[in-house]
Amino acid sequence: MTATAAPAAARPARLRPAAAPGRLLRAAREHWFFTLLFAAGAVGRLLALQAYRPLLSNLDSFWYVGNSGPLLPQGEDPIGYSLVIRGFEDVANLLTLAAFQHLLGLAAGLCVYALLWRRGAPRSLAGLAAAPILLDAYQWQMEEYLLSDAVFLAMITGALALLAWRRRPGAKALAAAGLLLGASVVVRSIGEVAIVPALLFALWACGPRWTLRLRSAALLLAGFLLPVLLYAWDMQSNTGQFTPTSATGAAMLYGRAATVAHCASMPPDLAAICPTGTVAQRLATGPDFYDNNPGSPLAKIANDPDAPNLEHRFGMYVIEHRPAAFASAVGRDFAALFLSPRQDVPGATPISRWQFFTTYPIWADDRTPASLFGSVGEQSASANTGLAQGLLDYQLGGGYTPGYFFGAALLAGLAGSAGLTRRARRSPLRPACFLFTAGALALLLGADLFQFSWRYQLPALTLLPLGGALGLMALLGLDKRPRPPLAAYPDPIDAAAVRDFHDRYGERPDLAPVVIVIAAYNEAEAIGPVLESLPAACRGLRVAALVVVDAATDATAQVALEHGAYTCVADQNRGQGAALRLGYRLAREGGAQYIVTTDADGQYDSAQLPRLLAALLDGEADFVTGSRVLGSHQTRDPVRQLGCRVFAFVVSRLMHTRVTDTSFGFRAMRAEVPASLTLEQPQYQSSELLISVLAAGYRVAEVPMTIRQREAGQTKKGGNLVYGFRYARVVLRTWWRERRRAGQPPSAVAVAGEERLAENTQPSKSTNLITNTNP
Repeated sequence: MTATAAPAAARPARLRPAAAPGRLLRAAREHWFFTLLFAAGAVGRLLALQAYRPLLSNLDSFWYVGNSGPLLPQGEDPIGYSLVIRGFEDVANLLTLAAFQHLLGLAAGLCVYALLWRRGAPRSLAGLAAAPILLDAYQWQMEEYLLSDAVFLAMITGALALLAWRRRPGAKALAAAGLLLGASVVVRSIGEVAIVPALLFALWACGPRWTLRLRSAALLLAGFLLPVLLYAWDMQSNTGQFTPTSATGAAMLYGRAATVAHCASMPPDLAAICPTGTVAQRLATGPDFYDNNPGSPLAKIANDPDAPNLEHRFGMYVIEHRPAAFASAVGRDFAALFLSPRQDVPGATPISRWQFFTTYPIWADDRTPASLFGSVGEQSASANTGLAQGLLDYQLGGGYTPGYFFGAALLAGLAGSAGLTRRARRSPLRPACFLFTAGALALLLGADLFQFSWRYQLPALTLLPLGGALGLMALLGLDKRPRPPLAAYPDPIDAAAVRDFHDRYGERPDLAPVVIVIAAYNEAEAIGPVLESLPAACRGLRVAALVVVDAATDATAQVALEHGAYTCVADQNRGQGAALRLGYRLAREGGAQYIVTTDADGQYDSAQLPRLLAALLDGEADFVTGSRVLGSHQTRDPVRQLGCRVFAFVVSRLMHTRVTDTSFGFRAMRAEVPASLTLEQPQYQSSELLISVLAAGYRVAEVPMTIRQREAGQTKKGGNLVYGFRYARVVLRTWWRERRRAGQPPSAVAVAGEERLAENTQPSKSTNLITNTNP
């Protein structure tokens, strides 16, 4: 029989889109876990906004506000945030700026969740990854500060998310991400290190050919350099310096090097600015003191025009001659993020600086809130003591992301990026996992290279959870999100497949009394031997094979047609459950009295078909399933073997009966049985079918069967952990659905099933008759 081309699917009627509020409510219900997290984060931010007016200030706030008028370019504190302040001064006020920064924090949380959901993450994992940025009180407090960090974090998160939004970012995404990364450097100079992992990502992920990858990296770099070079040119015009961080970077490098320098071995000009005291004392004092404090040896060269060069030489000398000590100091500070509970780090700014104040802070006599806000026409600052105390209690009582969470995320991100498992090495998520993990390491280590501050650890709130979640997905094979429940039969895909089937075989094809339905997806290698092994008749009844091809991309349909099987082709891949449901309908419409299912991979022995049909033909059962537990199996995976018994135990307890195997694919049933059930699971559907049959009151029997090792093709079930999790979800959802229906009036089919059960026909000795009337 010659195959004919399947007709195109009928275009469904154009529906008027639902109103935006309705779509939003449906999305909120569907993603209820994230909705709760988002609401909690919004409430916390609203309380922080009400606790301080117009917002909190820090010593650095005086510089940002002071520079919002002249907008003079600097290195350590670029003008980007002063420009933001200037914009809000012109069109609103600083209270609105605080609200804007809180909205950026919520947007970052939404970005984390949306990106993971788009890349196939389960809702629970995506919500867990978004929880740190949404619920961390240190993030709330930083958003309430008149500091650049909240804007910077949103820019970095948004730029990297643009790159990872699609498996291969397009030209617009590359250019936009580059511009955003470059603009982040104008907000905080440390942003310049983020371009390195971004470029490596482009060279890895942007196409199969190196020419395309290089063009993509060049486009990303061009977008990045545009704002950076414009700012550098502005600095050259105003200060005579072309590199944005030359002077300040040298001083900060000196501060770190001064803590571990060995002064006695230094050249005289460098030894002159080497601090006194032991290394332990200097480490406890911290880099910030030697960088900024008037008591630092740098005060000796404060007016020396060659001071930046001397500071740079000092830092490089220490790195060259004491690399282990320098690396140890940086590594000690880097490790502080991963320790819990959160506490002061020796030599760093006290953590209390980044905790909620119960009264409005005054940093110095000449730097009062009145002088700061009065210069921009704002009223003097104030704090609501009650709200502030509640926020502080939450913060100190565990309202922050534990260090071990960051540690676990980092390990998962590193493992996923490196492809430590075979599944991870094949995962398309590896480049995105690398992007966020390496981006986090670059920003965190880049800051710790100079000095540690809890303020500089905030990029970990978005980047490490994103990298860790993507790494976990790569390691476990969670490349695709679980398919949604099937729509009621027939949906447009079913309808198109049925039309194609009727065009090929006629409106009323006479199949056979026994129809073996085989769902197949990319099984061109295995399905031929399976079809050849099927008998033409069994116990005097004619047997026909019906292959439902689930939008295979190989020659599965052609092989099935060449072997004379009735073949139905769906034009969209929906899963085994959808293909079998379609096959049940076609078989019954084709006159089948009994429907058998088997897999296309050759794991079931067709010679055991008479044993499978015996209980049906003898009137002992309405549904018969094989059991590897009663029979035998050749599989070598001990985890799958254990899982089979565990799920059998769970279903037995849920359905108040004894089941030995819930996932055996070689089954037989009366043709009317599947037509009377609700079948909506596209994958892992064997448990849904079994539980639904038991709940409907049909007589169910198990017979000993053999399952063989797969000889061709690849399993579509995923890894053991993923398969077990999703299979368990189907079991529980189906049981709950049928339990809720138990109180409703029974359908006519269910009543008939109970009547047949009441006949109490004795089973043969080779069957395990499952009697269940109380789901």
